Parts: sequence; structure tokens; C-alpha cells
Amino acid sequence: MRPKMVGKRIKRTEDRRLLTGTGEYVDDVQAAGMLHVAIRRSDQPHARIVSVDAAGAFDIPGVVGVFDISDFEGECQPAVPTSRMKDYYATPTWPLARGKVRYVGEPVVAVVAESRYVAEDALEHVLIEYEPLPFAIRQVDAVKDDAPLLHEEAGTNVIIRRTFERADVDEVFRTAPHKVGGTFRMTRKCAAPMENRSYMAQWEKRRRSLTLYTSSNIPGVVRDVLSDCLGLSSHQLRVIAPDVGGSFGGKGSLYGEEMLVCLLARKLERPVKYVADRLEDLAALSQGFDELIEAELALDDDGHFLGLRADVIGDVGAFSIYPWTAALETVQVISFLPGPYKIEAYRGRIRGVLTPKPPTGPYRGVGRPSSTFGMERLVDMAARKLGMDPADIRRRNLVRDDEFPYRTAPGIIWDRSAFQECLEGACEALDYPRLVEKRDAMRAEGRWVGIGMASYAELTGIGSRISVAPGMPINTGTETANISIDATGVVTAAFGVASHGQGLETTLAQVISDELGCSMEDVVVLHGDSSLVPMSTGTFASRSAVLGGGAATLASHQLKAKVLGMAAILMEAKPDELEMDGSIITARNSNQSLTLKEVAKAVYNQMGRIPRDQRVDLVVQETYDPYLGTACSSTHMCMIEVDPGTYGVRILNYVVSEDCGRIINPMIVDGQVHGAVVQGIGAALLEEVIHDDDGQSVAASLADYLLPVATDVPDIDIVHIEAELPNNVGGFRGMGEGGTIGAPATIANAISDALSPLGVGIDKLPATPERLFRLVQAAKAAG
Repeated sequence: MRPKMVGKRIKRTEDRRLLTGTGEYVDDVQAAGMLHVAIRRSDQPHARIVSVDAAGAFDIPGVVGVFDISDFEGECQPAVPTSRMKDYYATPTWPLARGKVRYVGEPVVAVVAESRYVAEDALEHVLIEYEPLPFAIRQVDAVKDDAPLLHEEAGTNVIIRRTFERADVDEVFRTAPHKVGGTFRMTRKCAAPMENRSYMAQWEKRRRSLTLYTSSNIPGVVRDVLSDCLGLSSHQLRVIAPDVGGSFGGKGSLYGEEMLVCLLARKLERPVKYVADRLEDLAALSQGFDELIEAELALDDDGHFLGLRADVIGDVGAFSIYPWTAALETVQVISFLPGPYKIEAYRGRIRGVLTPKPPTGPYRGVGRPSSTFGMERLVDMAARKLGMDPADIRRRNLVRDDEFPYRTAPGIIWDRSAFQECLEGACEALDYPRLVEKRDAMRAEGRWVGIGMASYAELTGIGSRISVAPGMPINTGTETANISIDATGVVTAAFGVASHGQGLETTLAQVISDELGCSMEDVVVLHGDSSLVPMSTGTFASRSAVLGGGAATLASHQLKAKVLGMAAILMEAKPDELEMDGSIITARNSNQSLTLKEVAKAVYNQMGRIPRDQRVDLVVQETYDPYLGTACSSTHMCMIEVDPGTYGVRILNYVVSEDCGRIINPMIVDGQVHGAVVQGIGAALLEEVIHDDDGQSVAASLADYLLPVATDVPDIDIVHIEAELPNNVGGFRGMGEGGTIGAPATIANAISDALSPLGVGIDKLPATPERLFRLVQAAKAAG
């Protein structure tokens, strides 16, 4: 067996350009005559736009134009995130506010100038008169029948309702010997990539075509929807996502500003660029979570789960985001609430409610951090009530290997994953019995120390069956690979995925190298360009390794057959007598060999060497659809200490035991796990978007919206479990979101354990020092 690339810790090939400053981000893209946009955003949470007076802006030298939505009348259609789901209303997305504003930060007026500096100066001279309208800023108020409506045409603020139910849940709870319940909430979060949102559009008058450079991680989706909105055919619009400095979900939806720069470039027939600053992204980037979960778990005397029920109110913000709809976050909370556990009786109900805040959209983990937080708190509460060890109660209820495939009550099918093995891996890595002894010894010294764990399962790399089920306007369940070999033997592989930090150029090249048999140095991976393959979407939902790797595997197998077929003619051998490795084709029964370059040269340039009727081009395009998707699972465990003086939380130990299937590059997997756990630490302890009673966000900068820094991050141990995955090309599972899903619940359980002698449990995240102080003081006051 020759050494393989898949499974090796290979340094990322894209890092050379990124670390030396030679990468190309949207803001690096320049064009002759380029104009710049600054945007006047709403300072009102809900108001009618009475008038716009921009006369003073034209007194600033260098101002080219000032535009509101009326300037684009008849030039575009809105993007509407449709769905087949019942009880759902799709709000339209326009490039600028139309008629009224619905959250602080909504784009209202665009100033176009020769430089961004001039455009920013001119904003101060744009006067907007508003007529304030009533609003309900909190979801518990907005959900009421008499609440002020954000979208009158919807007739309600509740624009999505959904229920999953199996068995007679109420009867199970009536007869169950034990019940635990609570109200859980993860407050709003905002993704904080190093690169803010950036867009540049260029109109080519001769061809009447448009090129949009965007920092999006879904360039294919953006191309398709903008083609419809702008009335352009697909060959008239090309969307390119060059190097992208992170997304974390925030760049995974269509934004009005993308539509705006395209409209301006076409109208003015000059390149137009917009780059958001940090304040704008904190105010208008789609946000995550903000779910209020009332949940209850029923158990028998032995700790077996009998039933689960939950009512959830999801704050979806002011709009249903394109293309994911208002159901993206809300429905996934109740879809994944049972997690990896056997629960036969279940009812989960969700109401998605409009409030005057930025829309909720993709955020790393999407719904599952909230559902895992709620479920894992219930599990620990149940263990405490029954006097059981938290690990033991999980062992009794996690789906076992012989029970796969397992269909959960909401209908999700766990094909196979190492649910039990992940729990055992975490316990072994931290020597759980010894850790408990250490905690107890530290507690005896008067220290507030606790152990927490969380087990979860997620669906990754979803195929067409799941992606089209809600009837969204796009199918996100397939991926296409177009692989070709040119006359010099270089292998060029084009994909619809778009990397924004995952190292896809490296991992996909590793897969192709192994499956095709070429040298990894001969592989060039292209991505992030809507023109590369017929239908592309992008990178989200832990799909790129599963779908991209699957498509690469299928295409590589077909291309290898073509190469060996051509080589067999040249070597006067049979194809099944040949093998290729490291770009060298050898015959097993002789000493003959050819390089891939020699075969390619014979195919393309030396036309006489291969009979015309047998010659084939070395090009293959293949699409992969896993149909359902793949189950990925993990158990996180940590020990924390709460400082009784500052109420700060310090993480002493942390381990992630994760099954992400066959690992392509362990170094990249470790980096993804570490980064996701850090983001989860931020969600658990620091990050929070707060809107006051006037609808204003108090997070105006990174001094207000606190991100984890190096001193907040412990050493993170990782246990890799590569459970075999049946009926999956390549055996890959997704894993990029797992740390964000597991960390908040794990830390919440650890803090609850640490403060349990005081009668304190965590039901709201982040667990900030102020929040912990108030909980402890309230517990002390209650005796």
C-alpha cells in the first residue's frame, strides 16, 4: 500500500498567499473609475419615511449621486425567500428601505462618491424625516395578538409556525414518575469575521454584463437570485467570492447591499464598491439565536427518558432572510431538541416572531447550540433530581450502535455515528472519575468548581431530500466537481463551494490526489466563482467535505478510468493491468511506465499516437447528492471555576470527543474544532447583542460586543473517533460547527454544577459576571 494523502497532517496550501499578504480580498479589487458607496442607515426601530432631503450632500466636491429606493423603480424585483411550509409568510428583501424602516441599521439612502471619505462626509448632509411607529422589541410582547405589526400585509408578527409531535405526550407526562423543566434562552449573537462584508460590482457596457465581487460564502446562490431580481440571464451575471476573511454564517445570506452595488454599477456604468465598517456589521449583519425555550423532560425511576415537550418563541428579527427563510433558526431548534437520545414521545412547537431587529440568519451551528443548551440542561437537571451521575444517565439514553439507523421523533434519521463512543472518549481523556475526585477536593477548600458535559448530534452535508423539504427557493443538497487534465498534466478541479477559512483548497486536493492517483502538487482547486460549474451554492452547514469530497471522489474515479484507458493504448496493455500513483502510470506485469504529463501530451498534442475513434478528452464532471445527509456526533466535557470575588469563569480543563467520519486532514480538523469551541466560549460567557427598550443596540463596537481573547481559551484536548459511515461516498462527515454547538451547553452545565451548593442553575447565556452575581445574590436572599 502506497502512502495516501487523506489522513495526513498536510500544511494548508493556501496559507502561503494569505500569510504573506498576497491574497486577494474584495477590498483589494480595483478598477478604473471606481466609485464608492456610503450608506445612511435608520436610527429608528420602526418608522414611516416621510421625506429625504439630500440637497446639501451635493455641496461636497466628489459626490456623484444620492439614491433611495425610488431611484430604482422598475429596475429590480425583491428577493423573496419562499417556502412550501404552512403558516409561513415570506417578507421581501429590497436594496434599500421601502416606505418605512423596521430596525435600527436598515439601509435607507446610498451616497455615491469618488472616494469613501467623500461619501461618508456627505452622509451628514442627508436629512431624513421619520414618523415614528409603535413597536414591540421583545418576542414575548411581539407575539401577542394586539402587538404593533412590522409588516401589515402579513396580518401578524408570527410569520412561521411549526409543530413536530409523536405519541401521546401529555399522557406520558401525566403518568411519568419524574419530571424536570425550565425556560432556557441564548441571547442574540453577531458573527464577527475579521473581514467585514465587502462588495464591488462592475458593469461591462459592451456585453451588457455584470460582475459582482462579494465576500459571501454563497456566490452561486447570490448569482441565481440577483439574475432574477435584476432581470439578467445567468451569462450576464458572474459572482466571484475571492479570498474571504471568515463568515461564521454572517455572510451566508443575500444582503440588500449586494443588490444595491449591482444596481448602481449598471445605472452609472462605472464600478461601484461598498465595504462595511465594524459598526455597520454589528448593526446590520444577520444575527443568531434569540430563542426562548420552555421545555420539560419526563423520566422513569431508572433515569430512562420517557417524553419531551417544548414551546419555543423565536425572535426572527424584522425580515425573513433569503434564501433560508424565517424557519432556519427556529425550526431547527425543535428539530434537533431530542438530540442523540432515544425519546419516543415528543412535541415541539415553534413560533417565529417579527421584531424590529436585524434578521436572524445563519450562525455557526444554526439552532443546534440553543437546542443542545436546552436539552443538556434538562439532562443534568434530571440526573441531579434522581441522584445519578451525569455520564451514567447519558449512557442509558444515548442511541446504541445496534439501533442505527434511528429516526428521531421530529423525523431526522441518524444513519450511524459514535454516540456512545464519543461519551466514553471524553470520559477517558479527562479521566472522569479522577476529575470528580479533584473537583470534590477543591470544593472542600471552599472553591466554586464544577464539571459539565454535553452530548449532541447534528446533520451535516445534507442532501436534496432534507434541503428541499421546506420548499426553499433553492436546492442546497448537491455539489458538482468539474475535473480536467490539460496537455501539461496539470489537474484542475472546479467546485461550487467557496472557502472562507476552512482550507478547502488543501483538503479537496488531498482527496483528488488519492482517488485519481496524481501528485498533490499537480492539483489546482478552483472555487468561489459562479461560472465554474453549472449550478453552485457555496459553503455552509458543514457540507464542503461531504458533498465536495464526494463529488471529487466520483469525478476522480471516472477521470482515472479515462487516463488508464489512454495509457493502455500507449503501453499496449489492458487498463486493468495499470495503476497510477503520484502521477506515474505503471504496468503491474512489466517495467513499463508513463507519467501523467506524457499521457496528456499524447492525448492533446500527439494526435497520431492514439487512434481517433478511441481518443477521449481528459475531462469529467460529476454531481454528488447524499440525499439525506450524514450524522455527526460529539461529547464535550470541561471543568470550570467561578471566582467568588469577580464572578468570572475560568475553564480549567476541556475535551472534545468527536466523530466526523473519515478525517481528511487532522490538522485542519483540529483547527476547526479549536476555533468553534472558542466561538462557543464566546456564546457561553461573553457575546451578547442587547437592544434596549427604545430599540437601540448597545453593541456599537468590539468594546461593547465582547469576543473571547487568548486568555479566555484553555488548552483543548481532542479525541478523534472515525466511525464507519455506510452508503456515503468517501465516508466523510461534516464537523465545522460542532464546537459552537457543544461548548455553550457544556460550560452552562459546569457553572450550574459549580454553583449547585448555592441552589443556582444556569438557564440563560451568556453567563456574564453580572448575571452570575445576580443569580447568587438572589439565591442567598432566598436562603
